[in-house]
This record gives sequence, C-alpha cells and structure tokens, in this order.
Amino acid sequence: MLNTLRKIIQAVSSAEDLQSALKLVVHQVRRAMRTDVCSIYLHFPQTDNFVLMATEGLNQSSIGQACLHSGKGLVGLVGIKAETINLKRAADHPNFHYVQETGEEAFSSFLGVPIIHHRKVLGILVVQQREERQFGTEEEAMLITLSAQLAGFIAHAEATGGGLRQDTLADEASLDVMYEGVSGSGGVAIGHVAVIAPPADLDKVPDRRCRNPEDDVEAFQAALEAVRRKIKVVSRTLARNLKNQEQELFEVYMRMLDDNALAGEVIQNIRQGQWAQGALRGVVQEHINAFEAMDDPYLRERASDIRDLGRRILAELQQTNTEVRSFEESTVLVAEEVTAAMLAEVPADKLKAIISTLGSNNSHAAILARSMGIPTVMGAVDFPYRRMEGQEVVIDGYVGRIYRNPSQDLRRQYEQAIAEEASFTKELEILRNVPAQTRDRHTIPLLVNTSLPLDVDRSIAQGAEGVGLYRTEVPFMIKEHFPSEDEQTDCYRTQLQGFSPRPVTMRTLDIGGDKNLSYFPINEDNPFLGWRGIRVTLDHPEIFLVQIRAMLKASEGLDNLRIMLPMITHINEIEESIRWIDQAFIELCEEGYKLVKPPVGVMIEVPAAVYQARHIAQRVDFVSVGSNDLTQYILAVDRDNPAVADLYHTMHPAVLTALKQVVDAAKEEQIPVSICGELAGDPAGALLLMGMGYDNLSMNAASLPKVKSVIRNFNLSQAQEMLQHALEQTGAGGVQKVIQDHLKAAGLTRLHSRYVDN
Repeated sequence: MLNTLRKIIQAVSSAEDLQSALKLVVHQVRRAMRTDVCSIYLHFPQTDNFVLMATEGLNQSSIGQACLHSGKGLVGLVGIKAETINLKRAADHPNFHYVQETGEEAFSSFLGVPIIHHRKVLGILVVQQREERQFGTEEEAMLITLSAQLAGFIAHAEATGGGLRQDTLADEASLDVMYEGVSGSGGVAIGHVAVIAPPADLDKVPDRRCRNPEDDVEAFQAALEAVRRKIKVVSRTLARNLKNQEQELFEVYMRMLDDNALAGEVIQNIRQGQWAQGALRGVVQEHINAFEAMDDPYLRERASDIRDLGRRILAELQQTNTEVRSFEESTVLVAEEVTAAMLAEVPADKLKAIISTLGSNNSHAAILARSMGIPTVMGAVDFPYRRMEGQEVVIDGYVGRIYRNPSQDLRRQYEQAIAEEASFTKELEILRNVPAQTRDRHTIPLLVNTSLPLDVDRSIAQGAEGVGLYRTEVPFMIKEHFPSEDEQTDCYRTQLQGFSPRPVTMRTLDIGGDKNLSYFPINEDNPFLGWRGIRVTLDHPEIFLVQIRAMLKASEGLDNLRIMLPMITHINEIEESIRWIDQAFIELCEEGYKLVKPPVGVMIEVPAAVYQARHIAQRVDFVSVGSNDLTQYILAVDRDNPAVADLYHTMHPAVLTALKQVVDAAKEEQIPVSICGELAGDPAGALLLMGMGYDNLSMNAASLPKVKSVIRNFNLSQAQEMLQHALEQTGAGGVQKVIQDHLKAAGLTRLHSRYVDN
C-alpha cells in the first residue's frame, strides 16, 4: 500500500494542473483498489454544491454536470458530516439519492472520504462497487491518507488561480486573484513583478519569454559544450580510481547531453519561446518526475543524476549570461528567499515592493525592507512566482496580501490609498520635532528598533528619541564568520554616536528560532523552544564576553548604552549574565578605558518571565517586553506560519493581561518598563500600552509619525478607559470593536480605517 500511495502522490505532485491531477487520482485509485468506480466531487461555496469533476466508472458526460447540494445524498452527507462513510449496500441508506446522469444505480457499495484543508471540506473522494463489498480498514486508511495529500494540492491550485470552475478550469485572466502571506513591512504599492532566482537552483528558475530564441539556443549549446568538457576532464582525472560501473555514469551523462536526448527537448522548448533557463528547468523536471515514479530502486535513483546534470548546465548558463537586466519604473522584487544581494540588483528608485514566498517578518529581508520603508509580504507560499514575471500586482504590506491582475476598481482603490498615504505622511512631517504628548499633557517617549547603520539617519529624521531595541544579531547574520571584537566595536559605535545623547538599548546576540547564522548552524526539531537567545551565549561565554566588551568600548565617552538580555526564563540566567558583564567592565577599566557602567535590563518575551516579572525587576535596571515572541508563546501560535496566521492576535485579551501584569510588577519595583514589539508601532496598540502605563514605546521608524499623531489626538484618561473595556472582552474581535468605538468617539476614524483592522 505504501508503494501505491507513493506512486499516486508522485503522480499528483508532477501534474501540470488540477484537472490532470484529479484524472490521475481516479485512474490510479480505481486500479489499485480493483473497484468499479472512483470519482472526485469538488465543493463550490457559491452554490454550496458538490460537483462531479473527475471519474472512472461513471458516465463521462456527467463531469461538471452532476451535482449534489451539501447534505443531500451520500456525497452531500460525507461533506456536511466531514467524516468517512463506508456502506456495503448504499441504496439502503436513508440519504441515498440517485443521480440519473451518472449511471450509478448499478453500483451497490460506497466508500466516501472528505477532502479537508484547514477545517474546510474541499471535496469528496468516492469509490463504488457493483456487487456488495465492505471496503476494509486498510482501504479506508489509504483513501484518507490520499485525500489529505490531495487537499493541499487543491487548496494550492485554488489559491494560485488554477482551481476549477463548475464547467472548466479557472480563467488565467481572472481579476483580483488574491494570495496571502504575512506582513513583512507595512505600506501599499502597485508594480510589475521581477523574479530573481538564486544561482544554480533549478527549482527556482521562473518562466520568461525569450527575446531572440536563436540567441538562447546558442547560449544553451555553449553551456552544454562547457559541461561536456568538464565531465571529460573529471572522467579522465578519476579514471584510475573508479570501477567500470562508476565510469559508466560519465558516459550516461554524455549521452544525455546529446541533441537527440535531453538537450534536444530543451532546444525545442526554446524555439517555442521559453528562455533557455526556463526550458532547461521544465525538461529536467519532467525527466526527474518520470524516474522518481519508477518501481525499480536503481532507476529511481537516476533522478538525482539528472538533477545534478541540470544544475551543472544551469550554472554555465547563468555564468555566461552577460545581458544587463532592465527593471520597470515600479518594480516588485519577487524571490523564494530575498537576499541583500537581490535587493542591490534593483535600482532604489524603482523598487516599490518585495514579495518573498518563504521567510518570516523577522528574516533579514523583512528587517531590511522595514529599514528602507518598502511594502513587503513574506511567506506567500501559494504565490506562483515562477509564472508571474512582468505581471502587474498590488501589494498590501499592512495585511500581507497580494492581488494579481487587479481590476480597475481594485486598482483605483489602492491608487487612492497610496495617494492618501503619501498625503498623510506629508502632513505628519510637522510632528517630527514635537513630543508625543496627549491632550491632557501626558508625554510618552517614542523610540525606534534598529538593525543597520542606515537606520540611524532615517530614525532621527522621523523624530526618534532613542533606540529601544538594537538587534545586534543582524551584523552577525550578514557576515560569513563571527565578527571580531574590533568589528563589533565599530558597528556599535556607529549606533551609539549617531543617536547620542539619546539612549541606545542593545540586545545581546539573539540567534536561534528563525534567526540562524550560516557559520554557526543550529538544527533542532523545535527551534523556538530550543537553543536560542541567552541560552546560546551563556553556553558560549567566549562569544558573550567579546560582544559585551565591544559594546562597552563603543560607549566610551558617550555613556548612552543600555544592555538588554533576551529569552530570559530563569533568574539564574540574569545573575550569570550580570557576572560576565561585571567581569568585562572590570577588565576594560583595568586596560585603561574610562567607562560608565551601563544599565542592564531584561527582555520579557516568554510566559515564565511574565509570572516572575517582579523577581526579575528586583535584579535589573529596566525591563522591556518583546510582544511578538510573547504573543506567540502565550497563544502557542507560530506568527510566521501562514497556516495559523489567523490565530495570532496581538490584541488577544490574554496577551493584554500579560502586558499589564509586567507593567504592574515594574511599577511596584520602581524601574522603567518599555515595549518593543510590533504592537507598539500600531497606533491603536500604542494607545492601549500607554493606558497600561508603559514608560516608552519602541517601533520601526516608519511607524513613529502615525503613533505620535494618534497620541497627540487622545487623552490618557481615554486610553485608560479604552484599556479597561478591552480587558473585559473574551476575544480579539471584541477588543477590536472596543478600539473602533473609542477611536470614532475621539474623531479618529481616519486612523481607525487605516490601521486598526490590520
């Protein structure tokens, strides 16, 4: 059974489109189970019908025509109950309904399995038999396993515009096709897609039309010849040390490079208009799929040889490609994983937005995007980037959405939003040098989160009053080795000097989770609950001490440094960290540096720290909440996973209660308390935090003017009243409703419509 499942799943994954996949499934399942009928019904929400979309054994003319309303018939019953139904005599069941056009009256036995994706029934997989037959538990298990695999394929096809209408495949020209990811950087943009692929990675090569097919053919043939030469050299070099069977591999490679084999197919595709790299990817993938579907283990392994050969040719093609790429005036950079090098390829004045199909809002690309103020969507896993080159898209970075082929109405709506955003930003410029002070004269300093040297000027230009979080791991992430003490000192000095005399809070190295260093890999099954943050640096005091020494040396004569410890879960972690900080301070003073000992604080970002907030506050100079991690740990939701993104709510009452508890503990111990998560940069969130009593808020520079604007148009007493009503709610929706009502009452509907619903 496992082998059968593997073959069917492989066939589905290599199918060109959903219709082909459904045909493959019904054919393979019918044959594997030796049953008379296999059919797939898909659910169409607009009519609430289950429609027959593929079958072997029923009348082919009924495909796209035969349908059952949800709850009607056995198929409808499987759909509404969302559970398997296995009947030896289907006609005896009270829900049996005869659909004349299918010809199913001749079949007695029925086994129906729901196809479910994220709680939603997408369709039903059915097998039937003429004679009475009780399908076994193994057969049920096989269909349930297959339906789970098929669910992902159907959901992906629907999300990427390749789903089915009741009568045909979805039109590629469909308007306003939406894809969802997670917000990487707020803002709205309209532009044309430019896909950039990493070197020598076949899977990430996009589709693109070639300007001159014969030029691409010539480039491909040159790449082939280069690969042939290298294979011959390697073959001759290793000839003495290889067995005859191993030497045959090189001969196989050479035969595959022949014009009558793989190479000939690529050339044919190029002459049909596909560029050389895309043609190579398509042909190689077809051959890989064919070999991987074979029963013979030896032949199946040959798929890896074909993949290797394809990479070699691609590397040569990319190396010899000297064409200077041009970009549209409004370019949306798209890649599976956006890197700093890719960002550098697009002229800054043309780069309007970024889409990364992988990655999180904490990835390097997202951090850079926020620093540059570029709307960004991360984790758009269903976005069909390989065939989107040159297409117009709308990016809504506030909510993490992408729209392909926007209609005139949608385009007009977002053009208006862009114009309003520009006008609003212009209006807010006058607030740069005024304090974030409420109408009833309460002032709350607004700080920034920074990562790179370029953040300094941008943050000060927006009116930042200091740095609430400097992510020291970013300078580590953009290097190929641990930066030396001198390199770190120079880097930290830039931040401290740039903001002087304003305070700069530097978080010690916070790697692990989704922030790894290529030269210090951390491979864990559950990285967010594993070796990360202070746990890593305390296990490696040689890394921790160098960083602390660099921070202290950089602060000499400036005295605006504050040190913050991440991922604290135990009191002894604080005590041990402070001992190392004291040691570094004493050493440097003995070496002749004239230093002022900086305040040391803790980042509250796990529930354990919330419950021990008062004990923590007794041992440090300040505390600062990292609301992003705290929210995901309290709600047990990975904030960067699109599959559960709708469960991540920074305004969940449980999160708000925890945030209030931290403030109360800090106030009892009379130490400052701040917050540096995304909630602080949300204007509505900022009001709630101000009402709780936070001493300052830290956010991305782009959020400063908006937060300052809402604070200056609100009273502290109003914020406290809004908070009280919010804490009485049982869900995030109720909190949003409270905020909506209070902002409307204060005449801030403009701010509400723009930010709160995000």
